[in-house]
Order: sequence, then C-alpha cells, then structure tokens
Amino acid sequence: MLARTLAACAALSLFCAPVAEAQAPQHPLDPLGWQEYWTVLEVLKEAGHLDSETRFSRLQLHEPDKSLVWNWKSGNDIPRSAFAVVRDGPRTYEAVIDISARRLTSWSELTGAQPQWLDEEFGSGAAQVKENPEFIAAMERRGITDLTFIDCIAIPPGYLGTDEQQGRRIGYVYCNDIRGVRNTWTRSISDLTIVVDMADGTVLRVVDEGVVPVTETTAEYDRASLGPPRETKGPFHVSQPLGPGFTLEGRVIEWQNWSFHVRPDTRVGMVVSTVRYKDGERDRQVLYESSLSEIFVPYMDPSFAWHARNFIDAGEFSAGGLTKPLIPGRDCPDHAVYFDHVVAGDDGRPQDRENMICVFERVAGDVSWRHVGEPKASRPKRDLVVRMAAVLGNYDYLFDWVFQQNGSIRIGVGATGIAEAKAVVEAGAGDGEGYDRADAYGRFVAPHIVAVNHDHYFNFRIDLDVDGPRNDFLIDRLKSVTLPEDNPRRSIWVVDETIASSESQAKMTIDYNRPAVWRVASESETNQVGYRTTYQLMPGSNGNTLMTADDYPRRRAGFIDHHLWVTPYAPDERYAAGQYPTLSEPGMGLPAWTSDDRSISDTDIVLWHTIGMHHVVRAEDWPVMPVLWHWFELRPFDFFDQNPAMDLPETP
Repeated sequence: MLARTLAACAALSLFCAPVAEAQAPQHPLDPLGWQEYWTVLEVLKEAGHLDSETRFSRLQLHEPDKSLVWNWKSGNDIPRSAFAVVRDGPRTYEAVIDISARRLTSWSELTGAQPQWLDEEFGSGAAQVKENPEFIAAMERRGITDLTFIDCIAIPPGYLGTDEQQGRRIGYVYCNDIRGVRNTWTRSISDLTIVVDMADGTVLRVVDEGVVPVTETTAEYDRASLGPPRETKGPFHVSQPLGPGFTLEGRVIEWQNWSFHVRPDTRVGMVVSTVRYKDGERDRQVLYESSLSEIFVPYMDPSFAWHARNFIDAGEFSAGGLTKPLIPGRDCPDHAVYFDHVVAGDDGRPQDRENMICVFERVAGDVSWRHVGEPKASRPKRDLVVRMAAVLGNYDYLFDWVFQQNGSIRIGVGATGIAEAKAVVEAGAGDGEGYDRADAYGRFVAPHIVAVNHDHYFNFRIDLDVDGPRNDFLIDRLKSVTLPEDNPRRSIWVVDETIASSESQAKMTIDYNRPAVWRVASESETNQVGYRTTYQLMPGSNGNTLMTADDYPRRRAGFIDHHLWVTPYAPDERYAAGQYPTLSEPGMGLPAWTSDDRSISDTDIVLWHTIGMHHVVRAEDWPVMPVLWHWFELRPFDFFDQNPAMDLPETP
C-alpha cells in the first residue's frame, strides 16, 4: 500500500501521509496482523482443531484488560490474544488463543446459539435449488426454462420460532435474472421463496405466492448509462500543501487537543478508543471505546417472501467484514489518509483489504463561535473526520466520528445505496384499493417496481470514562413549574437532576413532551464552580418503533425498545442483540443483560444509544438513494471551566 499511495500522491502533486503497515503491533488494541492470523491457525492445527474443512465465523482480536490498556505506555509489553468462533461440521466452538505464548488457552463448544453466516453459505444450495422439480415448475410458470442466468442466494431469515425453523440452520433462497444488467435489484423473481436446510442443502419447500413477470425496467447507475455529467462551474479544490494537521503513531491519532486510537473491526466496522483531551497541563480521559454495535432492518410487507426480511445486519451479515473499501477522492477527499485491514476468510486465512478507514480534516465554512459587539469576534471551525463505509447487500452506510475543537464528538450514520424493491404486475400507482393495492406496503419508484417500506435501527456502544472509569449516569428532567398568582408569568421550567442507580432507571425513550438531558458524570472531579465534570449524550432526530411488543422480530431485536440503555461495564457485553443473533431467540443482548437490574452507581458504565428511522421510499431515492444522515453528539457539560475553543486562531 505504501508505495502505491506515494506514487499516486506524486502523480497528483498532493501531500499524502499513508499509514505504513507495521509487522508488529504498536498498541494493545491494534487489530490482528497478517502473521498473527497465521499464528492462530498454526496453534489450532497443533492442538488438533484445524483441517481443510474447518471454517471460521469469527476471528479477531481478544482485547486485553481495560485497565491495562489505559495504563499502557509506548515501550511496554503488548499482550496479544485472538478470539475465534470455529466451525467443525455441525459443531461450533469458541476459542481463545494466546498469540504471544503460541498456545490455546480456551476451547469450548457453543450450545444454544448459531454462529454467523459464512461467506460461502450465501452461495450454497443454489445447485440443489435449480435441480428441484417444484422450483423448476415455478420458473416455468413464469416463462423461464433456461436457468443459466438465474442467480440465487441463501440468506438467514428473520427467525420466527416456527416448527420448521426450530433446531435447524434455515436459509431462505431468493433468485434474480441477471441477464444484460449491472444493477440486478430490479430483476428479482418475485413472490418465490425456497426454504433450505443449510446443514445438507435439502430443499424443504418452495413457496410460490403467484406469478409476477420479471420486469424489463432498468435502474443502471454506471457512468455510460447515466450520460454526461452536469456542468459544475468553478473547480473546487482543497489541499494541505504542508501536510495534515494531525499526526500518526501507528494507529494512534493526535489532533490539536485530542488523542485516540482507531482500528478496523470485522463485525462492527471500526472502533474508536482511548480518547483523551489535553486540557492545559492535564491529559484527561473522555472515552474508552465507541463503535457501532448492531443494525436492525425490518421490512413491512406481510407476504411470505418479505415477512422474514428483518435483518440483524452486523451480527448476521458481516462475513468477510462489515465494511468495504472506500473510494479515494470520492468517498473521502484527496488529502485523506487511509487505514488498511487484514480480515480472515471462511478458512481463517488472512486477506488484505485496502482503504477501510479514512481520516481527514474538513473546513466547511462553519463558525465555531462569534459575537459582534465590542470587539467584533468570530472564529472559523475545523473538524477531524474518521470515516468508514459498510455495504450490506443493497444498502450502503457511511459512519463518521467527527472530532470538534470545542471538545465535542459528533457521530453520524448516512444511509445510501439501493432501496430493496419487488416486481409487481401493475405499472404504477392508482390500481386497487386498501391493502389490495400493489403499493399497499411501499411505493412505486419505477414502472412495475415497488420499494417496500422498512425501518433502520442503529445501536452504538459508548463506553465513556469521564475523568476516569468511575462514573454515574445523571438524568436532568426539564419540568414545568406553575408560578404564584402575583407573578405576571404563569409558568417556567426548571431542571430536576436525578442519579440513576440501576439499569431499569436508566432505560430512556425520547419523549419530546418530557425532555431530559442525559449525562455521564465523574465520581470525583469537579469544575471551578463545583459542578461534577460530565459528558452529555445529545440525541438527534430519532424514531420509535411502530411494531407491536409481541412481534417476533421486535422481540429478537429488543434493543430498539429504548433509545438509551446504561449497563455496568462487562468486557463480554459488546453487541446489542447478543453475540450470536443469527436465527436467534427473542430477548438476547441488552434485554437479557439488564433483566437483573444491576447497579450502575459509582462504577464503570456503558451507554447504548439507538437511532431509529422509518423509510417511506421516495421516487428521489431511486435508483440510488441520496445520503440521508442521522447524528448524535457527545458534548462536554461542565467538563471544562469555559468554552475550550476560545483559543482558536482567526483563520481555520
């Protein structure tokens, strides 16, 4: 990567600072390197747990103890271990491998849960499906007798606890006619689902809900199909001829008063950790780790072909890595710096992935602070952006961690990609009534194409350590107070601060009629006027679930019941829908962990924030959806003695 990037920079006359790939880890939270993957495979082979049929649903860093990481300094020893989910035929094992000592420290069989879908499972079963007489007959009813260009894919359905699903690894197979088109999402074989037992590829049944012709509608978005681009007068260039305003040491980034570690992660895409802020002579702890935790996307069509499309995306569909490479100069500006990654294939062998995370500074013409009085004063704003991009079938998601000069961190998710759609007999709106309409559960976006209504839920795990790991969770409820009769005002609002002592007291759902401020407070530190130092989680636009409480998909993704959960820190509690959400039972993850109503007082706590959005697809979302952003912010609240951006220069 290094030589390639330097050559490209020279050709473009740009300054670039590529991240050199270190052969040895430089930080306790660095992801596994190429040789470390091979060490894991060698240790498992020597222990008799690896052959040509062994498969890996997960192989990643096994994090060291949190206190060790916070206290670690450059030059100290770096303990290295790996966590693996190993599949041996129908049996699955969890393993921990001490890489430094080259030994297997833990090997236990996984029971009562199913491991993540493998890459190879998506394509498995297609041959058996195409030989199935019921499938062949269903295709003939659609006028299709040549299956050469019919592509089929097996995906884990949203588990519904049916007799057919219980005790099995079930896949639902859907097919497309791929002839002559790049974008095959318009060419689905609609209303046809093949239920497969993934253990042996047996076709359990073929569900044909009615013949819908394969549409001739196209939705291409390649340059040639789109025609000449619009004219944009006045070329716009951003460059940093003196280099970026941040420095890198391995994967540790220092930018102005911020310092933090960033690493790619196969399941959640990216983890930002050990975030500190330099406040004068004090190097203060803010956040231990923050990352995406889970994605849940349920579709709102009751037909058999659609009712099981309620995807727990990060846990079910991240085989080969949740994120995909960023496109330099398009997904990130020309002056961005990129991080590469090494991921494990189904066989556990390492594979290189380039440009998985980008880091860049951004000046958007925004103002950090201003006041026009005497004197007139204004300060322009500069941000540091850390970005990744996830691709999950039809959808793309951008995830940004934006470090700001005022001590805040904005975290955003931008949804784009292709809305999942179905072919219908009708050409457009206006036919039928009520729920018999072709677009009863979605909207037409093209002739014979209906994009189905759906939701997106994103849960983020946020381990704030505000001036250290001992924290409390504060709830500032804003409430109305009626004033005495002799006051010309009738009412005001006041702040009623409470400390949540247990998990049940900290389950928060946004109610705009009952506003509240959510804060994590240091147990020991105060600012100059005596208030406890805190960081606030300030949500942005959000949505509540409209699914009923007894709906099976909602019960499986129980984290969507609240916009905020708070738990005591536990190193094995990392994913909001549980470690193994594939074909999972209801109640896993946050609902199970919080059922004991553990204490969260004066301890190390973790926040879990859920963003929800309802997507009624517009014509303007087709064929590729413009990026729609949702944000929340971690902002200092009495953490500093005054605005920490007062020292900004008058130029960005």
